[in-house]
Amino acid sequence: MSENLEKIEKYDSDPMAGLGSGGQGLAEKPKDVKATVKKIMVYLSPHKVALIACIVLAVLSTAFSVAGPRLLGKITTALVDGIMAHWLGTGLLTNFQYMATIMWWLVIIFILSAVCQIFQGLIMAHISTKVTYKLRSQISEKMHRLPINYYDSRSRTQGDILSRITNDVDRMSQTLNESLMQLISSATTILGVLVMMISISLLMTAAALIAIPASMAIMGIVLKRSYIYFGNQQKAIGEMSGIVEETYGGRDIVRAFNSESDAEEKFDKTNEKIRSSAWKAEYMTNVLEPVFGFVFNIGYVLICVLGGWLTVQRVITIGDVQAFIQYISDFTQPLGELGASANTMQATIVSAERVFEFLEEEEEPIEDKEKMNGDAFEGNITFKNVHFGYTPDKITINDFSAEVGAGQKVAIVGPSGCGKTTLVKLLMRFYELNEGQILIDGIDSVRFTRNDWRNIFGMVLQDTWIYNASIMENIRYGTPEASDEDVMSAARTAHCDHFINTLAQGYNTVLNEEASNISQGQKQLLTIARVILKNPAILILDEATSSIDTRTEIQIQQAMKNVMKGRTSFVIAHRLSTIKDADVIFVMKEGDIAEHGNHRELLEAKGFYADLYNSQFEQGGVQEDIGV
Repeated sequence: MSENLEKIEKYDSDPMAGLGSGGQGLAEKPKDVKATVKKIMVYLSPHKVALIACIVLAVLSTAFSVAGPRLLGKITTALVDGIMAHWLGTGLLTNFQYMATIMWWLVIIFILSAVCQIFQGLIMAHISTKVTYKLRSQISEKMHRLPINYYDSRSRTQGDILSRITNDVDRMSQTLNESLMQLISSATTILGVLVMMISISLLMTAAALIAIPASMAIMGIVLKRSYIYFGNQQKAIGEMSGIVEETYGGRDIVRAFNSESDAEEKFDKTNEKIRSSAWKAEYMTNVLEPVFGFVFNIGYVLICVLGGWLTVQRVITIGDVQAFIQYISDFTQPLGELGASANTMQATIVSAERVFEFLEEEEEPIEDKEKMNGDAFEGNITFKNVHFGYTPDKITINDFSAEVGAGQKVAIVGPSGCGKTTLVKLLMRFYELNEGQILIDGIDSVRFTRNDWRNIFGMVLQDTWIYNASIMENIRYGTPEASDEDVMSAARTAHCDHFINTLAQGYNTVLNEEASNISQGQKQLLTIARVILKNPAILILDEATSSIDTRTEIQIQQAMKNVMKGRTSFVIAHRLSTIKDADVIFVMKEGDIAEHGNHRELLEAKGFYADLYNSQFEQGGVQEDIGV
């Protein structure tokens, strides 16, 4: 054992040890355990009555079970007295009726003890499922209240949140359902057994308790170390969830670039982190029982010698010695269980910290502002001295100002990273401005709630989002009150009605989670149909036709012209067919408007836009790219 502890010491001093090439240490110090326990108690507080019932049942179960060894001791004493009487020639004095009565009482109390344990388990299962249900619901709701930059600023956020919802909450549920009940039962058993031991012999009890301080010291050392290891394990599991999520989502790309070995290597490194932390945590957990066994076995020897001497001195009976030895066993077992439960509780504290850490992340501020009626807006939009940066030291948009008239089609072009998509996200209030204002019909966007503000916009992105449901429900997403006929009408306008009807189940075709049973272009058509169905006051098209063939794009452009008629529209695109007929083109460069005007005016100006436009002819081909 000392050899293994030296190994663990080595891991503590060298976090890289045991992780192989490229491994990483996961040094994580314990956080505020008391605060976390208090938070868990807040979730348990609505179930006070049920918890009190559990404690009462545990006390009753313990009271019934600890009475057993004492009654068995009386039977032993009666048997020994009878045998001794027979050996001394005074006759067989064993009272079998007395022994039978005690045995019947033993059967009754053991049945009562089992019944109490069964009801205790049912109540704790009810409490644990209620608490974990609430936690999962709160995490799901929290995901929608977090600002967009929470997800943008963290790597593998999706996999980590998934791990917190599943692994961490499941661990909390298991602990509440099993370990907490075991903790209550073990504590009450120890207390009850201790009372019975003292009632037999105070001297023997004192001798038996000599081993307790040593055991508690060992437990303290083990728990302190295991906390760190369990924390490392849960952290690595969250990291692995992210790796699996991104590898599965991009499996086609992984194979196309023959990167399977790289993906496996990345997985193996993280898997090794989990293995390294897990074996240390499990070792520290499993070491408790044999150590406790060794310490208390020494106590057994002492008790047997002392009990024999007290029996000879006729201070206690031989049945009391037998009962006391049984109580020692009943005392040491829950102590070992307490050690294991405490270790499990440590792991649960780590999981709870991760769950509460997520639940306590800063949310978008709660808004209580004016209600906005989107139908009442004409659609005049003003960008006034807009400044924005994802981080304070890196400003993306500098002093952006522009006027957009109601019903105008506005194209936004420029090189990659100039701020086109960022500008649209600011318009949708996915991010708040550092400085400046965005106004509609002269009204500042911050005067209204985000939900009310976004309700007047319809947005189609280059990255389509389809969820696991029927095509009908995917188009209806965001407009749940729409009828089936309205959905089909929007699909016809978006030119996706034909391909939908060629599917075996038509509009009832269920798309899988990755929507891999339809093409990328078809997915984009469905998202366009979704926006058409919403019938928004303002349209935002962020390279909405990038995955559609040229012929279909022409049809879509004609359909979108009808949809955009009378509506203010923002179009980010790299195809001339999308922007040549725009009322105004904003040419962005390094976070600001370099030029603006219509297509002809900008070409005649021979500025930055003309350079972008003419660059498509440099290779001698007629492309329709002007720079993204």
